[in-house]
Amino acid sequence: MKALLIDINKTVADAGGRLPATDAERWRQRYRQRLEEADIECPPPDRSQREEGKRGRLKRSKARNLLERLRNFEHDVLRFMDVEYVPFTNNQGANDLRMTKVQQKISGCFRSMAGAKIFCRVRSYLSTCRKQGMSATEALALLFQGKSPAFMDTDETQF
Repeated sequence: MKALLIDINKTVADAGGRLPATDAERWRQRYRQRLEEADIECPPPDRSQREEGKRGRLKRSKARNLLERLRNFEHDVLRFMDVEYVPFTNNQGANDLRMTKVQQKISGCFRSMAGAKIFCRVRSYLSTCRKQGMSATEALALLFQGKSPAFMDTDETQF
């Protein structure tokens, strides 16, 4: 499945960021075929193995859970084929949120809404600088000097 998704991503990139409907459907068929193969390799839990008196859902393996999510959310998984601005991975989005979640986990919460806004503003500034190729140290040094990075120049001729 991993190799298939990487192949799809390469094909989408070669096509300019979006696949024609006929090509996308062919890739969807291959995706579904891989899911069927995985279903044979990792079958659902056997209901006959359930202990007597137990109720509720049967425990599934991590592989089975992933398989079911890939099947149930096929449209979301393959959205990058149809919509140009949807990236192949959400790594950048996850990275941008991770520090906020870590801070919440350590402290339990923010003490005030103003503190949360300040934290988010600083993280946003640092994330933007990193995306523009600037280190956090360099970005903070400019901030404390009262200067803006060159890419944040407010000259309207840039736009």
